[in-house]
Amino acid sequence: TLNMSMSGIRDLSIIATPPARRLSVKTFVRERDTALIKEAILREILRGGQVYYLHNEVKTIEKAARDLQELLPELRIGIGHGQMPERDLEHVMSDFYHKRHNVLVCSTIIETGIDVPNANTIIIERADKFGLAQLHQLRGRVGRSHHQAYAYMLTPPAKQLTTDAQKRLTAISEAHDLGAGFTLATHDMEIRGAGELLGEDQSGQIHSIGFTLYMDMLDRAVKALKDGREISLEDSREDHIEVNLRIPALIPEDYLHDVQERLILYKRISSTDSENGLRELQVEMIDRFGLLPNPIKNLFRCADLRLRAAELGLNKIEASARGGRLEFAENTRVEPLAIVKLVQSNAVKYQLDGANALKFKDEIEDSEARLASVEELLDKLTPND
Repeated sequence: TLNMSMSGIRDLSIIATPPARRLSVKTFVRERDTALIKEAILREILRGGQVYYLHNEVKTIEKAARDLQELLPELRIGIGHGQMPERDLEHVMSDFYHKRHNVLVCSTIIETGIDVPNANTIIIERADKFGLAQLHQLRGRVGRSHHQAYAYMLTPPAKQLTTDAQKRLTAISEAHDLGAGFTLATHDMEIRGAGELLGEDQSGQIHSIGFTLYMDMLDRAVKALKDGREISLEDSREDHIEVNLRIPALIPEDYLHDVQERLILYKRISSTDSENGLRELQVEMIDRFGLLPNPIKNLFRCADLRLRAAELGLNKIEASARGGRLEFAENTRVEPLAIVKLVQSNAVKYQLDGANALKFKDEIEDSEARLASVEELLDKLTPND
């Protein structure tokens, strides 16, 4: 269902506004350590709160409770799991709710329907065995009031964790903001794969190619069907358009020192698919980092040229101090007659270069003049719809 929503087939609405005064749960993924468990429980008890201690093995849950009692003799411990008689379980939960117990050693039976505002620390043993949705639900059992809540995900040594378990734990620790459920759902879909759109299988092709590429290919296929064109997933023209004007077009280090942030912005600029989107990104960068230096302005203008090239059906735009070259794709929107007229109007400046390219000669040393020259040429070739 989420797969269909992400691809635009079904509608999607997100509830991301938390209740007033609600705080996000601080999440820690740690290797199991007795000292850490003792510290976490004592911190919560000493501020008058209660603790969930999740041990999801019914056979050993009573031993886990005894070990805790030996560790902290002053604890009032209750035990709750799904194999208990219904009346006994009801009594245990009632006692915990009314603060007769300050620690509840339990199984995943608390995953849904439990709302104890005074319980604001949860310790989850063998967190690597749980799914991402389960971990998110279990973490949601705490932090249900205005107090700061804590979730401790305890794991065996890192060498014993599977790759998928590491991905799940990384995702749950990073997505700690309120309303992070949607982010986690997309992480989960990328880790496990998603259902096929037109089949019964619960795991489609996302797992093998990655979520981002899958959505990109799906989007191209949908656009092709809407335009009445034949679907060609191998033709990713937007990814292969080359714009090389031999001018400085980059985010300088002295403007933004953080390498990771620069990479994110490069990605956002290259993936923006509209002129309006580029303008909004420029406004955001000015607001966050200050006025744009010339290399960044050049970068945005090159990105705009790439969008125009995709719209016109160009494969390559090259320019240097002495001229440049445009290379046309097979399905270009540029009319052959427009190219012929351009060459006839100024045969010295414009020349055909084979069957699918146009060369132009111009003395354009200055970066600004070079950009303006290419933009002017694209204006001349743009059909008047």
